[in-house]
Order: sequence, then C-alpha cells, then structure tokens
Amino acid sequence: MLRAHLPFAAALTVTLLGSAGATSYPLTVTDDLGRRVTLKKEPKRIIAMLPSHTETLFAIGAGGKLVGIDEYSNYPKETAGITKVGSGYQPDIEKIVALKPDLVLADESASSRLTARLEAAGLTVYGGTAQTYNEVFEKIVVLGRLTNREAGATNLVVKMRRELKDLERTVVNRPKVSTYYEIDPSPYSVGPNSFIGALISRAGGRTIVPASLGDFPKLDPELIVRANPQVMIGPALNDARRRPGWSNLQAVRSGRVHVLTSEERDALSRPGPRLPQALRTLIRIIHPQACADD
Repeated sequence: MLRAHLPFAAALTVTLLGSAGATSYPLTVTDDLGRRVTLKKEPKRIIAMLPSHTETLFAIGAGGKLVGIDEYSNYPKETAGITKVGSGYQPDIEKIVALKPDLVLADESASSRLTARLEAAGLTVYGGTAQTYNEVFEKIVVLGRLTNREAGATNLVVKMRRELKDLERTVVNRPKVSTYYEIDPSPYSVGPNSFIGALISRAGGRTIVPASLGDFPKLDPELIVRANPQVMIGPALNDARRRPGWSNLQAVRSGRVHVLTSEERDALSRPGPRLPQALRTLIRIIHPQACADD
C-alpha cells in the first residue's frame, strides 16, 4: 500500500496540545497517494465516498457540508436525507459531478482508481483512509483541517482516547485470548497491525494472523485449524461446525463463536469515531467477565 504521510505523530501532538483555531486557506496537504491537494477556500459542498469519512464529518461538526455520500454510509441517522452516489468501485460519476462538490473524500486504493477518475472530471479529491489504529486519529485531525473544524476534531480525538483508555483498563490484567476474526468466509481476516487487530489486542485478545501476512489477508483455512483459536468472531456456530476440521477447535467446542449484529459489524469495520463502541463489543465477546465486573 502506497503511503506518503506528513509527520502525523508530531502534527497530531501539536494539534492536541495547542489551541485549535480556524484553518488558514489556501491549504495544501499530501494525501495517501502522494498527491498534493490544495483547497483555495473552506469547502462548503463535500462528497464522502467512505462511511468512515461520513461518520467523522458528522462527529466533528462538518456533517452539514455533505451533499453526497457513498451507498454504504448509514450512520448517523442524519445520513438518510443525503444523496447517494454509488460506491468506491461503482461510483456514479455523473451524479457526483452534477452535485458540484468543492471537495471529494475518497480512499487511497490505487486499484479502484476512483481518485484518478474524479480528478480527471475536474474535481478536488483527497485520497486517504485509516488502515491502522493510530491512523484513525490522524485522519480525524486531517479532516478537521480540511473542513475548518479543527476544534471539533481535537475534541473528538481527546474524547475517543479517554473512552478507549477506560475500556482498556477493564482487561489490562487478563490473559490474552487467541481470536479469529472473519471479515468474510473466503476467508479474509485481520492482521495484528490493522486497526481491527489492534482493537482485538486492546480488548485482551490476540489475532491468530501473523503480522507477516499483512493487515487484511486471505487465509489458508489450514492456518485457522492449526491456530485452534479460543474465540471466533464472524461466522455462525452451526456454519463453523460444518467447515472441514473446525468441529474440534476450542472456540467451536466451547460455543465461543459470535455473529455480529449489523451495527456491531459496521462499527468494527469502519476506522472512525465509533472505535470505543467497537472496543466495547470486542471486550464483551473476548472477556465477558470484564463487563460483568465493570
């Protein structure tokens, strides 16, 4: 994955320790594709092509700027009245252009080519989304700068960090539980350095996926059998029992196989403001006794 970060750790520290004032325009930032993106003035009409961007804009006080969102953006409830413009891989370019956005927020995936396609249509596009735990906070700060909502971004990061730290304290002395997290039955899972893998660790778990396989790898089913996880998140118990070699796995024998609700799945799959909600869900699954003791 191509990365071209600014010194985010330093920028984040300065932003949070200093007083967040108004953004000065023109503003030039470098996105995750290494492109220099310049905003001549504060954007008033924004299109978000990722649910995490949509949720972040609402959480920092910039939701009112959204004139278009991707088809998967369904939170918060205020998204219901906003025009849907397709997805990253199947965007409605005509509809996007017709909405006359002065900023489009896309992901950094070179394979989707969305950023290039929108740029070719004459639009200002920022390509970037969080993949790791710390990048979630970095991206919130960046979106705050882009939209002149730096104070809102700072407040959100501080609030999230506090809530996450309080939740982590409930499992700090508990043993690590080996965990298999299934994104889909292919099976795709999560590595320890992904934001979901980091949340599993903070919930007192340990993903069975080696870091060497990447953040969101497709696994050889034999790896899952060899790892023999204590907890599984994603598949249904009856489905797990039917998979080759799974009936004798620890998680299946003990019934610790958990299907997420659609809301829980969304919160866990979107690197944005609902990270504390996602961590609370994982703690409930991995260390249910911590919730009972809380």
